[in-house]
Amino acid sequence: MKLWRLWGEIGESLRIAVSSLVAQRLRTFLTTMGMVIGVMTVIAIVAIIQGLNQSFAAQVANFGAHTIFVDKFKWVNTSDDWWMMRNRKNLGFRELEAIERESQFAVAVAPVTRSFQTLRYRDKESTGIAVQGTSEMYPATSGVTVASGRFLVDVDVAFERMVVVLGSDVVEELFGTQDPMGKRVLLGNVPFTVIGALERRGNFLGMSQDANVYVPVTTFRRVFGQKRSITIAVAAIPGKLDQLEDELTGILRRVRQVSPEKPDDFTLNRQEQLTKLYNQLTGALYGVAVGVGLITLIVGGIGIMNIMLVSVRERTREIGVRRAIGAKRRTILLQFIIEAALVAALGGSIGTLLGLGAAQLVALLTPLTAAVTPSAVVLGLGFSAFVGLVFGSWPAWRAARLDPVEALRYE
Repeated sequence: MKLWRLWGEIGESLRIAVSSLVAQRLRTFLTTMGMVIGVMTVIAIVAIIQGLNQSFAAQVANFGAHTIFVDKFKWVNTSDDWWMMRNRKNLGFRELEAIERESQFAVAVAPVTRSFQTLRYRDKESTGIAVQGTSEMYPATSGVTVASGRFLVDVDVAFERMVVVLGSDVVEELFGTQDPMGKRVLLGNVPFTVIGALERRGNFLGMSQDANVYVPVTTFRRVFGQKRSITIAVAAIPGKLDQLEDELTGILRRVRQVSPEKPDDFTLNRQEQLTKLYNQLTGALYGVAVGVGLITLIVGGIGIMNIMLVSVRERTREIGVRRAIGAKRRTILLQFIIEAALVAALGGSIGTLLGLGAAQLVALLTPLTAAVTPSAVVLGLGFSAFVGLVFGSWPAWRAARLDPVEALRYE
């Protein structure tokens, strides 16, 4: 019976609250504007942040989610680290062959070495092209996909064939809509035959991953020199990345004859290092951006509280009449809390829609990306409802504590 009475009071309070808001349409509109602006700001910021995070995660995944890169240098290092690593011995085929022979947790191992050259086709040329010498195992370690033709195969590497696979940017710049398969191009001044083209991979940290070309590592060393250190990309059995890292450390220390008391003279790079650096660089910025949005929401909540206090004062006599005919304090309290919550919910709903629209507009007009996720919507609506309840509680309490006799005498 008590539960039925409570539901009746809630329904009646809701009806009165809606009637009051409709009767004071201009006031309701102005009150909701603060919440609309606050929620819109938070939703737009969160959507853009989530879009950037997803875009970064997708770009980092191109490095191979289950791949460890053995190198002389760390991807993330200080100037002091750099000078120390610069003096390390180069990594070469001895380390590559040891990993291929001894690793139990690797499913693919590929060498990677790089040089920047000019690529020419007839009267067109492209400068600053990253020429990568690698093997047929490279796609399994990096996730590249062939769009046409084929990638390198083992006989290309074994016989040092003069063949090349092109990135999508190179294909567009030199060949346009023309099919590049079988065409002869000049890398530096050396002729190569195009055997494949890769699907687009996009940019990473502002650098194109499609302005690369790939040749057999044996051919690369013969044409462009053998003194460069190589990077060894090692793809792990799914779920065994940590075990692979420990295994590689043991193999490399033995092959490179590192004594037990000395530190590693090589680096094992993983994509988590890039993600960690990204989070460090952007964490404070994101915190400030979200903080600004939340402050705007709080300002909107203060606006709700002020308007509700004005409403309580204007309806003092009405409250006295209701108390005089038997309305309990909890009924008055519930009525004004529901009224504040309705204003906040209305502003939150409109602000959520406008925020998502603003995020999409930013993504359309700028290089930034935006991701509309359920969590962003829940955040906007949930926080606006919370703000409405918190800032509406004080005016509701004031209304419920009014003395009926004094309220009836109020003019």
